[in-house]
Amino acid sequence: MNLNTTIEKSVYQVQHKQIRIDGVSIFYREAGDPNAETILMLHGYPSSSHMYRNIINGLSDQYHVVAPDYPGFGLSDRPSTDEFEYTFDNLSKVIEGFIKELKLESYYLMMQDYGGPVGMRIATANPDRIKGLIIQNANIYKEGLGEWILTMGGLAKNEQYEELAAFKDSILMTVGAIKKQYLTGAKTPSDIDPISYLTDIAFFERENVLNIYNALSKDYGSNFPKYPEWQGYLKALQPRTLVIWGANDKFFSKPGGEAFSRDLDNVETHFFDGGHFMLEEYPEEAILLIRNFLK
Repeated sequence: MNLNTTIEKSVYQVQHKQIRIDGVSIFYREAGDPNAETILMLHGYPSSSHMYRNIINGLSDQYHVVAPDYPGFGLSDRPSTDEFEYTFDNLSKVIEGFIKELKLESYYLMMQDYGGPVGMRIATANPDRIKGLIIQNANIYKEGLGEWILTMGGLAKNEQYEELAAFKDSILMTVGAIKKQYLTGAKTPSDIDPISYLTDIAFFERENVLNIYNALSKDYGSNFPKYPEWQGYLKALQPRTLVIWGANDKFFSKPGGEAFSRDLDNVETHFFDGGHFMLEEYPEEAILLIRNFLK
């Protein structure tokens, strides 16, 4: 072996970067040629850009991939709830600032869970920038509200607040709940790398994070009145759309994925025997579907 041989770093290696948006340091993953088609990936709860790690690696040889962490999530700053108002409107404003700073003129928008209400706010405000949508268990239809969401809604409607708090904690706000979100509905739970939920748990256990997550949970109801607006955007502008959906998701059920076909003429839909974080079980299948869609 020639010890003097220089091994060049691949131009497609994932870069881990930070940028300040309105005083908040935003962490993001970036890979691929910036001159190629861009895919902007918006993560869900209680995750971060880490949830896209496998498909970023699988797409960056042909595409420019960018995946930020929201304020309060992942490796981005987590200002207290006194310093930053944690609402979906504000998360979307930060990501719009992020898009502007990175000079992303046009992009495909990939959304999962919380990425849906953040991304749809961005898409409807900047329709000329959107080249297409990739939806992974990100709901914008009432038909898609799954068992866990409906249970919380029913308890709130009947003013069963103690039961509501206990149920919400059991599926959202504890270490066990985070693991449960990854494993519930999975076809083969042993296929899910524990690093996925252990990473989220490590982020969750930091100072101030529980308050941040509770604030966003309380604001989640602000998204439902916007569903007609977002559906109107799909009907009027007909963006090319790929739906990749874990059919066993207890948050967002299969009818939510099917409903996109009601408003879109140019939509491709694929259901998997998986749960809310189906990318953990089916990364290679997702990569292939996204490649074919973008071509």
